[in-house]
Amino acid sequence: MSDETTTAPTDGLWSRLCLIEGQPLTDRAAAYSALHDDLSRRLESGVKLEHREAPASR
Repeated sequence: MSDETTTAPTDGLWSRLCLIEGQPLTDRAAAYSALHDDLSRRLESGVKLEHREAPASR
């Protein structure tokens, strides 16, 4: 399955990761650190992220 045929998550994580990957290495490190902190806070607070539907069985 290619990347073009998969659907992107709707919670903004995918677009955020794409933006981070387009940055210079030193900026990426800081951005990934900030993303980690944000996701850790969400996990600790119990905030639920939107989930995609599970793909059908093959």
